[in-house]
Amino acid sequence: MTLFKLLLKWFTIFSLITLLGVGAGAYVFYKHLISNLPDVTQLKQVKYQTPFKIYSYDKKLIAQFGEKKRIPIDINNVPKQLIQAFLAAEDDRYYDHPGVDYKGLARAFVQLVSTGKKRQGGSTITMQVTRNFLLSREKTYIRKFREIILSLQIEKTYSKDKILEFYLNKIYMGHRSYGIVAAAETYYGKPLNELTLAQQAMIAGLPKAPSAYNPVSNPDRALLRRNYILRRMETLLYISPEEAAEAREHPVTARLHYPQIEFNDPFIAEMVRREMIKRYGEDTYTNGMSVYTTIGSHLQSAATKSLRYALHLYDRRHGYHAPPFKVFTSEENFQEQAIIGDTYPAQILSIKKGVYEVRLQDNSTIKIPWSRFLWAANRFRTGHYPSGVRRPRSLSSALKVNTIIRIRPLKNKKWGFTQVPKVQGAFAAINPMNGAIQAVVGGFDFHQSEYNRATQAKRQPGSGFKPVIYSTALKEGYTLASFINDSPIIIRKGSAKDRAWRPQNYSHRYYGPTRIRSALYKSRNIVSIKLAQKMGLTKVIQTAKDFGFKDEQLPRGLSIALGSGWASPLRMANFYSIFANGGFLVKPYFIERIENHKGEVIFAEKPKTACPLCSKESSKKALNSEQILSTHAPRVLSPEITFLMGSVLRDVVKRGTATRAKVLNRSDLAGKTGTTNSQKDGWFNGYHPSIAASAWMGFDSYKTLGKGETGGDTALPMWIHFMRTALKNQPLATFTPPKGIVKKSIYSLRDVKTGGLAGDTWEYFERGVYPKKRKAPSSIARTGIKSTSKSISRAKSNSSKRKRPTPPRHVPKSKTKSRAKAKSRPKAKSRPKAKSRPKVKSRPKAKPKKKSKPTQPRRTKKVKAKAIKRTVEDLF
Repeated sequence: MTLFKLLLKWFTIFSLITLLGVGAGAYVFYKHLISNLPDVTQLKQVKYQTPFKIYSYDKKLIAQFGEKKRIPIDINNVPKQLIQAFLAAEDDRYYDHPGVDYKGLARAFVQLVSTGKKRQGGSTITMQVTRNFLLSREKTYIRKFREIILSLQIEKTYSKDKILEFYLNKIYMGHRSYGIVAAAETYYGKPLNELTLAQQAMIAGLPKAPSAYNPVSNPDRALLRRNYILRRMETLLYISPEEAAEAREHPVTARLHYPQIEFNDPFIAEMVRREMIKRYGEDTYTNGMSVYTTIGSHLQSAATKSLRYALHLYDRRHGYHAPPFKVFTSEENFQEQAIIGDTYPAQILSIKKGVYEVRLQDNSTIKIPWSRFLWAANRFRTGHYPSGVRRPRSLSSALKVNTIIRIRPLKNKKWGFTQVPKVQGAFAAINPMNGAIQAVVGGFDFHQSEYNRATQAKRQPGSGFKPVIYSTALKEGYTLASFINDSPIIIRKGSAKDRAWRPQNYSHRYYGPTRIRSALYKSRNIVSIKLAQKMGLTKVIQTAKDFGFKDEQLPRGLSIALGSGWASPLRMANFYSIFANGGFLVKPYFIERIENHKGEVIFAEKPKTACPLCSKESSKKALNSEQILSTHAPRVLSPEITFLMGSVLRDVVKRGTATRAKVLNRSDLAGKTGTTNSQKDGWFNGYHPSIAASAWMGFDSYKTLGKGETGGDTALPMWIHFMRTALKNQPLATFTPPKGIVKKSIYSLRDVKTGGLAGDTWEYFERGVYPKKRKAPSSIARTGIKSTSKSISRAKSNSSKRKRPTPPRHVPKSKTKSRAKAKSRPKAKSRPKAKSRPKVKSRPKAKPKKKSKPTQPRRTKKVKAKAIKRTVEDLF
């Protein structure tokens, strides 16, 4: 054997061993790669990171949350020409290769050998799907091998169209847009089927380098990329030469388009966002859900306008406090001034003949006459100026050219001078039949303060809480005609004098025996306290808890009768909905339903509704039916007591503390004002059978609203302004007494068909629950004249005194008269001066008076004083 043959033999053996080793190594390496590869079947459950959207009840977009803008689309709904643009740009052999383009990989390998640099190349659409869904974006050889293996597996598992759908929905397109639908909306504000050929080619050029070929950031490079794709489409015969030439002539029209917010209300958006995070966690921002709320855009807009109207109304009463004024220094300085609520910054351009010409931030000009500045000029306050700044003596001297002021729109497209109110307010309205929240406003401006006072505030409800006390009283056997003595009361806590509480009425006066009806609609504090004292706090607190209040909201003391606990406007609106719906406690909610990114309903609220027309028989049947129980809200107040309370709460509007609401010219409105100590909170809680709403005004710092600023002055205008819109074209509601209610005379307890106002001569009573019979005063028995409880008690006291009448002065001489003269003679003799005798002789001048009924003023006062001292038991 020659040396050559020997070397050849050993070389062959070595080569075989090497090949076997490489093969074994490759096999082991392949097995290792496969063992660590992700499962391609997980693409079937792929979830695109899509922001969630919030809509109003009438399907208007309120807000959109989420960093990534993506809207998935089915491949069958993608325009064919747009698909061809992507194939021409990214993978023209997509429908021919098995997931890996070997020619492209060979070119990339040759480039690597020749240049020594590792560049991305040869990636097919399938490989990009693998990288985006299953692997990281690191550039290593190991990742490339895994990408190739997974791409081959994906091609065996899914169809070409499905893989292309994954790609078109996942690919990043710049400016936080993912997928072709989001790109079309971001750059052109259009759906896919409305894009032109030039716009389709522009979008198809983005995946290669979203920042470098971005039509907004780099329009010149994006134009080059677009024209390249158009030539490729022409070469591949996707489009004709004429179409390509025409598309290349189109200019770059792309610009950023933000989501079209049809109804912007950040208070509602934040409420929904918090609730969604609580339910679904941080995935809320990426799972593409759509949330439909119970908020109607029409009522929400009315609530916002009403709150701002009331705050401006209060602010004007308390003068102008906005200085120091800001002076225009530059356009940037002017544009930086924020729009707060409905107040807009404006620059004074000129002042001519009492007319101020101002410029808004959009460069539009407005003329405002001096008459719309008078409210501030008449009550101008200099405020706190920084050192070195001269204080103006008047408003006119402060308003100079280039001064930046604030204006707000008025009626009939007019504008007026204004300021940002320091006082705050809140408003909440719900549907009393099912608890659906229809409007929520948490303050003057969300961007000024994100604190939602309508749902988060803990304010004292004041007299707005009193219906709890009176509802408890009616359940305990009191009637609306029952008397309670409105007289001074001292409540002691321990033996120390400084622990004594001496509550008073708002007027600091006492009115003696007062019927429960008038005590409620006139908001008598003393009567409420005495009722709570008489019944016991345990029963009052239990009733409040039945109405939905929680333990921590209810103080354990008689001050609870004056609303010394705490509640939010939404809680108060829910409380008054009980009287509006017939006595049922509904649960407030604001999310109607939730849909996933496919439009499938994954949650729908099923509220328990009120059933005021349900009879007792049907209620008994309902006890045996879980299905009916699951749909009906629990009854917390009987129909009879609900009707009685409703009649009194309507009296609050008719002749009580909320008579301003009569301007709405409706007889079906009811409610209760509320004012806390030192006027720190002003409330009006009211309802119509179709809507219950609560309005609140106060300072976040708990500063007083000012002397005389009651709930009827501060919060009631807000409620009226809202109800004017909410009840437009709404027919008047009628109120039919339940079968358990009878109408009787207050004095004789006989049935009454006609008469004066309830509380004067007749009253509604719960059948079988009557006060003791009382004799009507002679004035009412004789003439039927209306009289208040105060005059009735005085007349009754006078009638009892007439049992022992004194003789009139014009009666002829008698034993009684002679005795009186005999007694008076010694007194006359004791007088030192005789000059007083002619006055006695002049007495006959009074003889012509025929009527000699004794007025007895002193005796009347004594009787009244005794009546005030009577206990509650004596008055029944």
